[in-house]
Amino acid sequence: MTAGRVIRSFASPSTFPIGLAWDGRALWNSDNDANWIYQIDPLTGQVIQSFASPSTTPVGLTWDGRTLWHSDQTTGLIYQINPTTGRVIRSFATPGNHPLGLTWDGQALWHSDQGTRLIYQSNPATGRVVRSFASPGTVPQGLAWDGRTLWHSDFAAGLIYQINPATGRVMRSFAAPGTNPTGVTWDGRTLWHCDFDADRIYQIAVN
Repeated sequence: MTAGRVIRSFASPSTFPIGLAWDGRALWNSDNDANWIYQIDPLTGQVIQSFASPSTTPVGLTWDGRTLWHSDQTTGLIYQINPTTGRVIRSFATPGNHPLGLTWDGQALWHSDQGTRLIYQSNPATGRVVRSFASPGTVPQGLAWDGRTLWHSDFAAGLIYQINPATGRVMRSFAAPGTNPTGVTWDGRTLWHCDFDADRIYQIAVN
């Protein structure tokens, strides 16, 4: 399969899909216009459940196996959220001033920041930065972890990158199916990607 080929797509629940996560069965999507977080059936695109985001500018979203993590531009915080109730479990400040993408690698959180144009690995217990490196583009957006490498979308470039997490080196890239890529997530086999201009969520092949 050609990298970047669209396997399926469906309309996002609202008009500014920006964060995307996979919980093993379903997708989660944060929306910047609605200030809402949705759990979505990946086959039909139907909303399973939803709740209000903790603040007014929801962006990045990821799943750690039990809970959701979510970044917000207005507060500059990363929140750990109970996925059943939407209640905030705890939060910590991001190192930059414009947090966007977010992903979980099994032990640590990774997040991108538009203000600093850096991608950070952070300790989820303390918020302390473990490492950081420059993002490949100017408007770093979504992040996803596939078990070995990072996947990263850039809004300005319209590209999705595969990145070596140890060095920050770009291993390869391809054009996103929409013109304004935001969130990305990995389901164990394929990437999912949302686009705020098209208001769609795409499942895409990477091999």
